Parts: sequence; structure tokens; C-alpha cells
Amino acid sequence: MKRLSILMLLLFVAIIGAACSASTANIKSATLGTGYDSTTQQVTGPTTTFTTSDVFHCAIEVANAPEDTTVRTVWTAVEATDAAGAVLKDEKIEEATFTTKDIGSVVHASLSLPNPWPIGKYKIDIYLNDKLDRTLEFTVAE
Repeated sequence: MKRLSILMLLLFVAIIGAACSASTANIKSATLGTGYDSTTQQVTGPTTTFTTSDVFHCAIEVANAPEDTTVRTVWTAVEATDAAGAVLKDEKIEEATFTTKDIGSVVHASLSLPNPWPIGKYKIDIYLNDKLDRTLEFTVAE
């Protein structure tokens, strides 16, 4: 009985230790815009409606992140129609993975393609350490 109690105590301590060592990294904010200021590490022209000639920028502020924390972005055309009438539906446009440099990192993700952008609905899925954290939806209009 004493051995079982000691074993249970050791197991409890191991579980608590593992929980304490888990990353507390989190995405504090994510903002879309038409530009990016590298000095302030913020988007300029914050918006969720872009024109057909804009570059999409996203500033993702990561808090409490050790150096090995990964942020992955997946840009998708949800439903858009190009100038020739072709429809893009749930089509992944681009994916990128970034690794944080320090505890208070800001990740800058951007996307540009040859003009013009197809008009319609888009999204960017933002993953923290391979777990979907949030989705930002946006549109492209004339």
C-alpha cells in the first residue's frame, strides 16, 4: 500500500511538472491592413475590405512565446471570381510558417499576386504551434 501511495505521488508530481513546462504562448492580436510599418510592427491602413490591386498584410502579435514557437498562416480564397469569370472556391493560395524570435514577437505575413485580385471572400487561418488559433475573414471589392 505504501508503494502504491509513493507511486501515485510521483505520478502526480510528474503530471504537474509537465503542465508547468507547457508553453504559455498565445496570439494576443491579429490585424489585417494594406501596408506594414516595420518600425512600429503594425499594419497600416487596417481593413477587412481590400481593392483588387492591394497587397494583403497581417500583423500577428504573439505573447509569452519561447524562441521555438511557430506561427503558420494559410491564405484561402473562400469564394472569388476573377476578371475572366473563373470562380475560386475554397482554394488555398499560400501557406507560410514563421518561428518567433523572442517572448514578444510580431509576425508579419503578407500576400501579393499579379493584379488584379479576384473579387470575393477570402480568409487567413492562423495556427499557433500547429493548432488553429483564429481565422480572419476579408473581402476584395472593386
